[in-house]
Amino acid sequence: MHTFELVLALLAGSVLVVGIFRSLNLPPVLGYLMVGAAVGPHAMNLMPDTGGARALAEFGVVFLMFTIGLEFSLPRLYSMKRIVFGLGAMQVVACMVVVMLAGAVLGLGWGASFALGGTLAMSSTAILSKLLSDRLELDSKHGREAIGVLLFQDLAVVPLLILIPALSRPADQLMTTLALATVKAVVMLSLVLFLGQKLMRRWFFLVARRRSAELFMLNVLFITLGLAWLTEIVGLSMALGAFLAGMLISETEYRYHVEEDIKPFRDVLLGLFFVTVGMFLDVGQIIVSLPAVLAMLAALLLVKFMVAGGASRLMGSPQGTAARTGLWLCAGGEFGFVLLSQIDEARLLPPALSQVVVAALVLSMLLAPLVVQYSEKIVLRLVPSEWMSRSLQLTNIATQSMFVDKHAILCGFGRNGQYLGRLLEQEGITYIALDLDPERVREAAAAGETVVFGDAAKRETLVAAGISRASVVVVTYADTDAALRAMAQIRAVRPDVPVVVRTADEVDLEKLRLAGAAEVVPEAVESSLMLASHALALLGVPLPRILKRIREIRAERYHLLRGIYRGGEHLHEEALEERQQNRLHSVVMAAGAHAIGHSLAELHLGETGVEVSAVRRQRVRMVDPLPETRLELDDVLVLLGTPSQLALAEARLFKGM
Repeated sequence: MHTFELVLALLAGSVLVVGIFRSLNLPPVLGYLMVGAAVGPHAMNLMPDTGGARALAEFGVVFLMFTIGLEFSLPRLYSMKRIVFGLGAMQVVACMVVVMLAGAVLGLGWGASFALGGTLAMSSTAILSKLLSDRLELDSKHGREAIGVLLFQDLAVVPLLILIPALSRPADQLMTTLALATVKAVVMLSLVLFLGQKLMRRWFFLVARRRSAELFMLNVLFITLGLAWLTEIVGLSMALGAFLAGMLISETEYRYHVEEDIKPFRDVLLGLFFVTVGMFLDVGQIIVSLPAVLAMLAALLLVKFMVAGGASRLMGSPQGTAARTGLWLCAGGEFGFVLLSQIDEARLLPPALSQVVVAALVLSMLLAPLVVQYSEKIVLRLVPSEWMSRSLQLTNIATQSMFVDKHAILCGFGRNGQYLGRLLEQEGITYIALDLDPERVREAAAAGETVVFGDAAKRETLVAAGISRASVVVVTYADTDAALRAMAQIRAVRPDVPVVVRTADEVDLEKLRLAGAAEVVPEAVESSLMLASHALALLGVPLPRILKRIREIRAERYHLLRGIYRGGEHLHEEALEERQQNRLHSVVMAAGAHAIGHSLAELHLGETGVEVSAVRRQRVRMVDPLPETRLELDDVLVLLGTPSQLALAEARLFKGM
């Protein structure tokens, strides 16, 4: 197969498989591994020469380490030093010690055991951070511990990438090689951290002054690849140089801009890296070794659970928190594959064992979301005292709500919840707020606020908060999925209570209303109304007319403002999933259009999923036109729908399809 055809096949396979994995909410890294396994020498053998692909895939690891470096703000590390360098170091070192002891029993060399221990100690930063965010557990005790351990694991990858290649050297040269690598790394770190920060800030300032996005992007690539090349020249890993570049930029004000610019390069090239890893997956060998794969998987999950949970317990965490931390961190991670590729290049592991390890890592990452989903049930079964802790938590909530009636329940006590609580208090209305940030709950409760630690997406929490006596429930979550989970429980316990829900914009308006919200307040719409009211007042429009106009729009439940007209720049700015949101689109009835002379009812545009928001005819705009409205030449239809729905509607308007 020619190179062009091979690249096309890889792209087609990646688009198909990763698309399927995304739709199933599975990690895309597993899709890339499957594509690699399909085209590799053990399956279709479409890529006999993998040298070029491996060289390109190395850039994926470089950009990944660069983005990891961007996350390592020194002040942030210092603020979390106890968790990161205490719990994180304990988890990684303990995992490596356990694997090395097991390797000694099984006759595996200490170098191979050391490298394998580092590989298996890693957990998935991408999967776990997203799950913590989706479940609103980033600020929980176990969430903070998991993030701290993940930060240390990411940091530990840097020395491991230096050490693993050195382990393939003869024993008499090993100590010399490691000592030399350590000296080089210390010198590089010292020069870069002490001299590089000032130079980097000044250099980026000069580049940013040119106000050229192209120049800024070229500069980021130059800095990243330049430092990676420099560290490789002195005999260290390219990944170390990229990590240092990320650390330097993280201390400047350009960090977030750089992170967004580099993300497409990182994701695509890292995907290619995982494709090349997958090429060396021998599915036949894995099937033959299935008992060994399952044994490795069980050992991985059990040992990491016990190590992470035990380390958390030694750091003073309650049994329930320690068990949750262990469950969150027990699966493998994407850095395991990065280290495993280094192990394969150094030929430290037998090929059969390497296949078993890769298969176990893949299966553990598939199981990670499932383990997290059932983590609460597992904790309640493993830790008897957790029932008492849960009972005390519910008792605390019930104590707050015991003597109140016709009160408001606030789900979430962030910025919006706190403002709302103050307004309710000024009106003499009692409220009880539920929040999952223990630090926020502690400080607010100490200040006299009626806020308690509790999850509004749990039935027993709502009952304890007195939902049976509440007059209204307000869901202040910014995340729509979290709001929907809370509303499902609210409706199950008390179907008749009115629920007011906050949302970022009007996109999820109908979804939240169908879930049972009495009113949905889109922040983007309300801020637009306020901006418009101030602008109109400054333009001399009388205040009564402004207030009347705003009341009319609100009375129509934001109907006029659902959807926006999207310019071409949005194609570059928005993520793929965002492009499927509802938007407004104008269609002119040109000569020859099938719809001319037909009524809206006859066209059945509702079957395509779009809504006719307005019809403009000779500078007259008809909002919410009647179904009997017949279209004429040069009429302009304003349609509301997703891009795919709008395409179907246009085909029906012009061709009658």
